[in-house]
Amino acid sequence: MSGTPEPMLPPDPSGEDTGPIVQRPQPAAPSPFPVPPLFGKYPYEGLEVHDVGLLPYLYLHPVYSPHSEGRLSGKPFLKTRMHLVERLANHLMKGGKFTGKKSKALATVRKAFDELAKKEGKNPLQLLVDAVENASPREEVTRLQFGGISVPRAVDASPVRRLNVAIRNLAQGAITASRKSTKPIHTCLADEISLAAKGNLTSYAVGRKEEVERVAQSAR
Repeated sequence: MSGTPEPMLPPDPSGEDTGPIVQRPQPAAPSPFPVPPLFGKYPYEGLEVHDVGLLPYLYLHPVYSPHSEGRLSGKPFLKTRMHLVERLANHLMKGGKFTGKKSKALATVRKAFDELAKKEGKNPLQLLVDAVENASPREEVTRLQFGGISVPRAVDASPVRRLNVAIRNLAQGAITASRKSTKPIHTCLADEISLAAKGNLTSYAVGRKEEVERVAQSAR
């Protein structure tokens, strides 16, 4: 017969056949490229996503600095492959103060993460994921036309839509709070993420979510 014969164990002194050698899998060698922590401080290991619907769209690929340089802009649905922190910084740029200033928006997020880590004693990335989960509405209201009459109807929100609304409301809550107080915007952003992560109704994003779901419940 052709082929390579199976390796055999040396004969047992007792005379019993021990059978062929079993090849055990070798442990994988450690990667020569370690996973870089976000901003050089906050690790990606151990992050938990409790909302299964948002799991495929919460893009948290390990990067040192979340900046895609516009490669994903202007293309449908490619923003789901944009880092969650970068998307938050992009929404901060819509507040007027950071318009066209991406580096300043990222610096604001970094300072907010530093305050969160000092205040809460937890990984700010995990707090941001919890805040997005608590601020994403599951139902919204649309209007249907029936013979010239507009009727409100409740509809289920898609996961992509839920994520977009949550990130937008978190950024808008920080911008609105900074205009009404003397606190810097990175402190307002840290407070907004902290309140939303706890599900506190005083958070702008969580309050908007509850309002939208309450209106949708009445339109069923």
